[in-house]
Formats: sequence, C-alpha cells, structure tokens
Amino acid sequence: MRPGVAGVALVTLAALALAAPAAAQAPAAAQAPAAAKKSDARVTPALIAMGDTIFHGAGLCFACHGADAKGIVGPSLADTTWLHSTGTYSDLIRQITAGVTQAQSKGGQIMPPKGGGEITEADVKAVAAYVWSLSHPGQ
Repeated sequence: MRPGVAGVALVTLAALALAAPAAAQAPAAAQAPAAAKKSDARVTPALIAMGDTIFHGAGLCFACHGADAKGIVGPSLADTTWLHSTGTYSDLIRQITAGVTQAQSKGGQIMPPKGGGEITEADVKAVAAYVWSLSHPGQ
C-alpha cells in the first residue's frame, strides 16, 4: 500500500526533524577535537603569571618581541600566526629552548637559545605558558 501525499510529507518532515538536531550537533562534534588541542592542562594561571614576569624581565623577551608581545625586531607573539612552530605549548618550549637560527628564520631574524637570557628550564616553560596564553585567550 502506497502512502498518500500527506503521508509522504509527514514522513519527510519527521525525518527532517530527527536529522536536524544531529546535523546541528555535527559541526560542534567535529570542532571538539580541535578545541581540545587548543587547551593544555599544563598551562595554569600561576605559570602564565610567572612567564609574564620573566618575559618582561630576566628573559629579555620583551626586547625583541615588545612589551605587548606584538613584535619589534622579533615577530608578534600575540596573534595566531606562527612562523617557526605550530604554536602548541610543547612546540613553544622547544622553540624557546633551541632558538631560531638564520637558516631556520622565515623573517630573517634569529633568536638565540632561551632568547639570549640566562633562564632555567622551569623559566622556559613559564614563558612558553605566557606566550601560549596570548594566542589562546580565555583558555
């Protein structure tokens, strides 16, 4: 037995009603892994505050990246564009520790290991947390 026009319309509307919530949730579910990658449990408010102090002091970072981290000689660290890494917390630790050689530099500026400052491994992690927080506000 074939359903009439009203029956087909009713079945179509029911299918659309059931599919709509799933379709609306699909983009959020697809974005969830990306959002999870943006956060890093190792980056704490205390570590960010310590990194801010080091960035603007003993780390000498501000000399090239500016007090606002928007760049002077070195590139801006306050946006989501990363020249020499992916911008993850782990990449930033590696980048700060190793620096940027002339051969690696995409902008022509070098960065000595640890920015040329005499900072510890713990200091590097704190600066990386501060820099990471600049491009991940509210995370």
